[in-house]
Amino acid sequence: MGFDPRSPFLLPESPIELTTVYILLIVFVATVIRSAFGFGEALIAVPLLATVIPLQVAAPMAVLLSITIAAVVVAQDWRHIHLRSSVWLLIPTLAGIPVGLWLLTSTHQRVVKGMLAAVIMAFAAYSLTGRRRLELRSDARRWLLTCGFCAGVLGGAYGMNGPPLVIYGSMRRWTAQQFRATLQGYFLPASILGMAGYGLAGLWTRPVTHYYLLGLPVALPAVLVGRWINRRLSGDAFLKWVYVGLAGVGVLLLVQAMQGRA
Repeated sequence: MGFDPRSPFLLPESPIELTTVYILLIVFVATVIRSAFGFGEALIAVPLLATVIPLQVAAPMAVLLSITIAAVVVAQDWRHIHLRSSVWLLIPTLAGIPVGLWLLTSTHQRVVKGMLAAVIMAFAAYSLTGRRRLELRSDARRWLLTCGFCAGVLGGAYGMNGPPLVIYGSMRRWTAQQFRATLQGYFLPASILGMAGYGLAGLWTRPVTHYYLLGLPVALPAVLVGRWINRRLSGDAFLKWVYVGLAGVGVLLLVQAMQGRA
């Protein structure tokens, strides 16, 4: 791509057309998934983008896109946000992030990631096959604090806040619109804080901004496509796709744990 590793602030000298198309396609698909279901775009975008641009560029770029998607969704559907839920999920997240950062530098990553994968896959399998699914008829403080804290741990360690939030939302039986909007009410401030961290660490560089602006023209219409899909999913059909997505996250975590990847 023409990056000088000694000069991370330089832009690519001559971007390859095919690479640009690839990046735009990844941004579009990942944004559609995030807009339709409320989560999951980082799992697709970051590893695929990292095959053609440096990871230290791909990860902050994904966070910038997350801020943009969340802001658009909140502006579109703020009436569907469970504000109390999103706030009570965000507060314990701040306490969980340092634990996640500690795990990131510890020697227990494989064990922890494997255990998380098992829990996520078990919940998804139970929800897909069980006759009696777990359900919360109203917000439960202990579940909010637990899921929010676990989201912070996962976010700090692996940049993967979504699964605990999805588990909580599925137990609350939010509609597809509430699911999408409430998660963005959480992700918007969480992503802003994450981007501030990247900035303080010196990782918000010119290439990050360059690729973010490159992807923006396809990300914005992708949000609308995702919203169109979201509004055509309802009830059990929507939750089934959510559980399938969770199962996919669990499988990915398990594979990474077995391969010893961070």
